[in-house]
Amino acid sequence: MSDDARWMGAALALATRGVGRTAPNPPVGCVIVRDGHVVGRGWTQPGGRPHAEAMALEQAGEAARGATAYVTLEPCAHVSLRGPACADLLIEAGVAHVVIAVKDPDPRTNGAGIARLEAAGSGTTSGVMGEAAAQVMAGFLSRQKRQRPSVTLKLAMSLDGKIALPDGSSRWITGEEARAHAHLERAHCELIVVGRGTLEADAPKLDVRVLGLEDRSPRRAVLTSGTVPEGWTKLAAPEDVAAIEQVDQVLVEGGAGAASAFLKADLVDRLLVYRAPIVIGAGRDAIGDIGLTDLGEAHGRWRLADTRQLGNDRLDVYDRARG
Repeated sequence: MSDDARWMGAALALATRGVGRTAPNPPVGCVIVRDGHVVGRGWTQPGGRPHAEAMALEQAGEAARGATAYVTLEPCAHVSLRGPACADLLIEAGVAHVVIAVKDPDPRTNGAGIARLEAAGSGTTSGVMGEAAAQVMAGFLSRQKRQRPSVTLKLAMSLDGKIALPDGSSRWITGEEARAHAHLERAHCELIVVGRGTLEADAPKLDVRVLGLEDRSPRRAVLTSGTVPEGWTKLAAPEDVAAIEQVDQVLVEGGAGAASAFLKADLVDRLLVYRAPIVIGAGRDAIGDIGLTDLGEAHGRWRLADTRQLGNDRLDVYDRARG
């Protein structure tokens, strides 16, 4: 691994701390390196400010002069009421070189940050670990490119694709390790969605029950044409997630109706398939009708991104293959 990739990996690790907490700003990480040593670290703070670069530069102080900054997203070039442009901050601090993972698609920056840095004499390198950075910033990039949040669908099922017994009993399909991982996924989203049937049958809290992350429980939404309880957001259709402000990461948890609706609308960007080593037989299917009429159309839609063992259960992660 090159030094650039190694330091960018460190910046990406910092960026993940902000996933699900920074919308509408992207979760960015920044590491400032001088003479082979980290002199400043930063990541986008909850609510979107301060930006990662501002935090890292404040920590680095004078040590930033002549240093190299590793940033997971092109430094912003626009000044807002909430703070100065990060490209200007890097220039003022005397940073000699800026290594960037992903170019910012926001039209207010979109190459202007790089141009400003180079015009001021700071060298730039782009595209280092870009694919990994795009995964961390999937919600922000989806908002910029598709005008909607990134949607993850979670499915916890038996080997034969069932999520419950015929009477609806579903606790627990998967074991403790898989459920703990699912709670970490909750902590990385701003909105969690269930169907009306799941709400009425299970009365789910949909909170994050991981020690130290309890404050990261997401907002709750119900996919329904009827009324919703106080404190819940109503979604009359899957497409309604696009209009919810300060939400870039959405997790759809249950049940089969909600899963089918989001798949049918082609709004699922990522699948989390937790599969327990059990066979249920007669029971409730994980997914219903998604409008598929040609088997050929089912192929090539999903790409395996990750697989891991969680106790006795297996997790497969799939990304939607979009042209």
